[in-house]
Amino acid sequence: MTNSPQQIRDDAAAVLHSALAGDGDAVVGTFDAVVDRSGLAGVYGVAWCLAAAMVGDEVPRGACALDFPGIDQAGYDTRWVARFVSAYANADVDTGEALFGAAAADGLLSDCLLTLAGSTVATLRHRAG
Repeated sequence: MTNSPQQIRDDAAAVLHSALAGDGDAVVGTFDAVVDRSGLAGVYGVAWCLAAAMVGDEVPRGACALDFPGIDQAGYDTRWVARFVSAYANADVDTGEALFGAAAADGLLSDCLLTLAGSTVATLRHRAG
């Protein structure tokens, strides 16, 4: 089982590369490879790394409020991403793990991870643009 910090960063970079190219199948393939190699713990590490990329370095940890107009009407995956990224921004590992576990139990983790990858790419493009 390989789940080193460097492997997590490499996997997150592969997800972002595929998402930037608009290749959803490759994004899913990368996550599947992580599951095969490191289980859901490895996928959680990659998801947490993607949340870190979205939040960036400028946000003080632990001081973020989830301010997402219409969040209760958004789809499961969109609500999940907003809450997962908020958990990361607040260094709330327990909530991040609970959200991840709930999505897996609901059979919606794959959709949530695809939305997280797409949202991360959109955020990075916005920040660069």
